[in-house]
This record gives sequence, structure tokens and C-alpha cells, in this order.
Amino acid sequence: MNKSGVELTDEVRKAALDANALLESGKGAGNDFLGWVHLPSSISEAELSDLESTAARLKAKADLVICIGIGGSYLGARAVEEALSSSFKYLHKQHDTRIVYAGNNLSEDYLHDLLEASREYSVAVIVISKSGTTTEPAVAFRIFKEEIERRYGKEEARERIVAITDKSRGALKTLSTQEGYKTYVIPDNVGGRYSVLTPVGLLPLAVAGIDIRALVAGAVHMEQATATDKPFDENPAAVYAAVRNILYRSGKKIEILGSYEPRLQYINEWWKQLYGESEGKEGKGIFPASVTLTADLHSMGQYIQEGERILFETILSVEHPDHETKIDADKDNLDGLNFLAGKRLSEVNAQAELGVQLAHVDGGVPNLRLSIPQISAKMIGQLIYFFERACGISGYMLGINPFNQPGVEAYKKNMFALLDKPGYEEASKEIRKRL
Repeated sequence: MNKSGVELTDEVRKAALDANALLESGKGAGNDFLGWVHLPSSISEAELSDLESTAARLKAKADLVICIGIGGSYLGARAVEEALSSSFKYLHKQHDTRIVYAGNNLSEDYLHDLLEASREYSVAVIVISKSGTTTEPAVAFRIFKEEIERRYGKEEARERIVAITDKSRGALKTLSTQEGYKTYVIPDNVGGRYSVLTPVGLLPLAVAGIDIRALVAGAVHMEQATATDKPFDENPAAVYAAVRNILYRSGKKIEILGSYEPRLQYINEWWKQLYGESEGKEGKGIFPASVTLTADLHSMGQYIQEGERILFETILSVEHPDHETKIDADKDNLDGLNFLAGKRLSEVNAQAELGVQLAHVDGGVPNLRLSIPQISAKMIGQLIYFFERACGISGYMLGINPFNQPGVEAYKKNMFALLDKPGYEEASKEIRKRL
């Protein structure tokens, strides 16, 4: 995995193992949000069966399910769904239920376009919010709740809406109880960005046709592979966390996660939230960025090769594609590509990956390589838990609480004041003076 050229000293190895032990013991900062650590192995057969049953009910009623949530309430599910689906699934003529995402922005045009497009389908909603008052998902849910009730009536609406929320309090929990919606719980001890293996991620994925049992099995495997009884060199999460911390201390302030498989693009997006929200605090933290290759070699490649030397790359490499496509010979060879005749496209992609790695290392960009055999539900489950465990270790090595996000509230206070939300009158006056 480690092509960075850094030295893993005994001190660094011990720091990584100590951080991992802190996760296990629950004695570190943010220890009230460590429910994800043993989450995979705690998921029961009854829970999986119940999720599959609800997914089947939604699919029987609707050919379009709108998943409403923001941040960790949607990125994990979308990342896994995109990774495990055809890149062109919407071009296939099929009758399977489709899933789309809302409540992750405040764009009027986005919501209008989705509302208009949804009128061609039979619709159901999964709404995900611990409080029920987060602006983006709350606005989207208000609009689609009204749309579903208008179309089907309130009685049928309760069969088409499922809420994933707090177990006992909050606006969405109160509404769900009043309306009789089927509900699932967001565990109190699991933060949003670590919640993909809770109903937050598993229910939308089951609706999308993803094998959630294989996904969980993969996560269980990685939970065991990164446990505290594993020596440092056999614990991939500890090694990854240690290497990135060494690089950070040496002046590498930006980590670029890249892959040569476009289906993994939203894994990048989920990873950026996981690491950015976990580590970016107290004036510290590696800035997480991402690229999709080889496409971004023709846009970001120049900077990576010769820009300021403050970055390193982590490449997520897939060894075996799902399908075989060979390049044929052409008698005229006008494009000069006959030297590739008979080769599989994956062979070309693999050599491009190796060539880029060599070039970037020669250009002063340390490279880490994470390799998985193929893109499957089990492997993506392993990958999800691997990144989560490594993030917790890395955050503790950095000396911060990787499980809170105090900075996220700053923009909300300003936005509410500018929108004249009750209770924000004084803040509104102060902001308007500044403006």
C-alpha cells in the first residue's frame, strides 16, 4: 500500500496503535459517538430482514423513491449505490424502482426540475434527519410530503413515506408519530458521516437493489481486520493513518483521493466529508480533495505534476473489471493505435495508472495505493469501514476530536439571521450593519 517513501518509525507505529486502542476503549475525545466502531458485527438478521421488507414494500408501491437528506444522511448511500450500479443505469429500459436524491441543496431549479420529472412516476419518499429541522432536507420534505398527499391522500401517503430519525425526540419523530409513518432510528452514538451502515444508508441501498447483506459482511470482515489485536503491519487502517500523519507533519497539507474507475466518484465525495468534517478543526487537518482519472489528468494533472509541493495522492486501484472490452486492429491505423490491438481496455488503464504514479512520485508527490480485487458489495463494505476506522485513528493521532463538527453551525446562524428566523433578531441587526 505504501509508495510514499516515508519511514514508519517505532514512535509512529505506537501512536497509531495507541489511537486504535483509544477507539476500542471508548476513552478518547468524542467517545459518545463511537457506536460505529462495532456497528457492522452488531447488525442482526432481524434488522436486515426488516429493512429488506420495507424496501420491498416501497418498491411495490413506487417506481421512483426520493431519498431526502444532506451530508452523511445521503452521501454514503449515494456513494455505494453509484459504485455498485451501471454507469448508465438510466439508459436501460427497465421496470425496477429508481432512487434519486433531494434535500442536499437549496437550489430552486433543482427541486423544481425533480418535482416536475417525478410527476411521470409513482412516488415514495425516504426522509432522513435526526432533528427534522435541518433546512435543506426539511424544505424538500415539506414539498414532497405535500405532493404525495395531494396525489394519493393522507391515508396512502403514510404507506409511501418512511422516516429515519431520532428514536424519541425532534420535529421529524413527532410528525412521524402523528402521521403513522414507518420509522427507523439514527443511533445516538453514530454521527452522520459514519452512518452508512445504519438504516440511513441500508434502507435506500436496499431499495436501489444493492445486496446489503454482502455490504455488511464486508464491513464485518474489515472490522475484524483493523481490530486492536492486529499488529501494526497487518492493520491496514493503522498503516494508512500513520502514513498520512507523517506526510502531514512533513508539509503535505492536501490529500488527493483518486481512482481510475468513474463509478467510484461518489466514494470520493463521501470520503471528503468523512475526513474533512472529522479532521478540519483547531487550525489543523489535511484538506481532502479528489480526482477521477484519467479524465482529470487533462485538467488537474498539470498542477499535481508541477504545482506547489504540498500534496500527496491516495489511489484507489481496482484490479479486475466486471466486463471485458478489447481493442481491435484497424487496417488504416489513422489514429496510430494498432500497437494496442488485442489488448483489453483494463490493461491500458492499468498501465496508465502505473505511468502516472511513476511520474507523480518523480515530481515530488508521494503516492499511497489502496487496492481492491473488484468493485462488489462485499469489497465496498470493507472499503467503507476501512476509511472510517482509519479516520478515527488519524484524528486521534492529530490530537483532535474527530467526531464533532462545531464549525458547521457558523453558516447556519448567519443564514437564519438573514432569513429573519424567530429568535435571531439581534443577530440579524448585527449582520445587516456589517453588510
